[in-house]
Amino acid sequence: MGWMAYNELAWMDDILAPPETYAEEVQLYIDAIRERMPIQSSTSTMLHLGCGAGGHDFHFKKFFSVTGVDLSDGMLDLAKERNPEISYIKGDMRTVDLNNKFDVVAIPDSIMYMTTFQDLQKAIKNAVSHLKPGGVLLVVAHLKEDFRENNFAYSAEKGDVHVTVFENNHIVSDNTYEATFVCLIRDHGKLDVYHEVHTLGLFSSVQWKSVFEKCRLKIDEMNMDHLYDQHLLEKGAYKLKLFLGTGV
Repeated sequence: MGWMAYNELAWMDDILAPPETYAEEVQLYIDAIRERMPIQSSTSTMLHLGCGAGGHDFHFKKFFSVTGVDLSDGMLDLAKERNPEISYIKGDMRTVDLNNKFDVVAIPDSIMYMTTFQDLQKAIKNAVSHLKPGGVLLVVAHLKEDFRENNFAYSAEKGDVHVTVFENNHIVSDNTYEATFVCLIRDHGKLDVYHEVHTLGLFSSVQWKSVFEKCRLKIDEMNMDHLYDQHLLEKGAYKLKLFLGTGV
C-alpha cells in the first residue's frame, strides 16, 4: 500500500482535485441517502472508509459528523489539513474496528482496491458491522461485465507548479485490472516524471449480489457513469454503479 501517488505525491491532489471539485458528486450521494433516512447535521454520523485526501469529506462534514479511515499516510496528512475537525484514523477497511456504530458507512472511491472476492467480502462485512440499525451503506463500484479498458488525462497548475497525470486502465485477468499512472510534474520549469502501477479488482453483478445478500442488505442501484467523463480520452467509457444498502 506504499504507492507514491498516495504518499510522497499526495500533494498533487490539492492541484488536480481540490475539495470544491467534489461538490456535485457528494450532493448526489446526500440526495440518495436522504431518500432512505433523515439527515440531522448536528447528530448524524458517517464512517468514510478509504477516505483518501478528504475531498469528499470537505462536503460530507456539512451533513454528518465524519470519521475517516485510510491506509496511506500522505493522504491522511492532507485530509487532516483540509478537515481539521474530522477524526482521521489509519486503518484497513477489511479489519479496522472502531467499536462504534454509524448512521452511514460510505466507500465512494476505494472499494476497487479489494483485489480478491475474499477481500471484498471482508470489506463489506466490516462496513456493515459498523452500521447502526436502519443505517445506510453507500458503495461506488465497477461491475466486471460493464468495465472497459480506457485512458484518462488530468492536468492543472498552481503557481509555478504544473501537473499532468495520464492513467491507463488495462484488464490483466478475469478479476483484476491495472491502473498505470504517469505523472509529469513541472516545478518552476524543471520536469520530473514518475510512474507506477496499481492492481485493482473487478467483480460481477452476481458476486456483488451474493456479498450484499450474505450481509442481509436490501440494495438499490444507480448509474454513476458520468463522474469522470471530462477526463476520459478517445470517447472511452467508465461505467460505475452506486449501491445503497439498508438492513432487511
